Amino acid sequence: MIGKGKAIAHTGVSIRYGWNQEKDAEIVFKQQLIGETPSEITKEFQMIQELNYRCKHNTLSFIISPTIKDGERLKAKDLEKIVQKFMTQMKLGERQAIAFVHQDKKHKHIHLYVNRIDFKGVAYKDSFIGKRSQFAAERVAEEMKLTTVKQVQFEKEFQLKEVRAEIKRRHDLSIQQFKPRSFDAYIKAMETNGVKVIPSINKSNQLQGFRFEFDNYNLKGSEVNRKMSILNIGKELDRNPNVRLFKAKNNHIKLLGKTLELTPNIAVKLSIKVIKKV
Repeated sequence: MIGKGKAIAHTGVSIRYGWNQEKDAEIVFKQQLIGETPSEITKEFQMIQELNYRCKHNTLSFIISPTIKDGERLKAKDLEKIVQKFMTQMKLGERQAIAFVHQDKKHKHIHLYVNRIDFKGVAYKDSFIGKRSQFAAERVAEEMKLTTVKQVQFEKEFQLKEVRAEIKRRHDLSIQQFKPRSFDAYIKAMETNGVKVIPSINKSNQLQGFRFEFDNYNLKGSEVNRKMSILNIGKELDRNPNVRLFKAKNNHIKLLGKTLELTPNIAVKLSIKVIKKV
């Protein structure tokens, strides 16, 4: 579960957004408020906020997002409980507050608005509120046995490690199986083995390297493996004496029917490689 928070000045606009029926909005928590419309709630907030006219960003806006799987099984009562526990963790006390759940997308999430000014006119301290919101959400998730950010990150890192290893395995298989003699042939061989190779070209029409698309991941060659930079791939293809990948004039290369200039960084490394060969 993810928690985000900040102090805002546009109270009315935010509450109207939270109440947006197009997003299947539903009130899941309400405290110290009696209004039945966004304008009525805003006026109630403003009445208390007038006790502290110096504070301009006088409303606290939070977003609490369970994971998609957790969100599918959470009912209105569960969401109310999440908000209550979150407010306790944030030490918000008996302030005016209202929370909506948005469920127009698969990712169900809560919008919580809390009056930063309490009934004594004291403003809630918002220092490091973003980090504190995340810590609070983590503690609530642990308490309610929901998925935490750390668990999500661990799962992503584990899956990414598996994907990187699989792309590298298919790269090795493509080299051994098809013995490509050009980058075009290499791209086709990788595509045959289920990996899309995308040339990374900058605004100056310079070739920076390759990206690899597999299983909904899109990774740079260096992110996959150190040996999968464009120069290292070129070295593997260049093992065949008939292959001359980097012999074009002025550091240009032909790729997918286009003539592309190599970036200065690649060009310098290529020059060093050529000098070593000589």
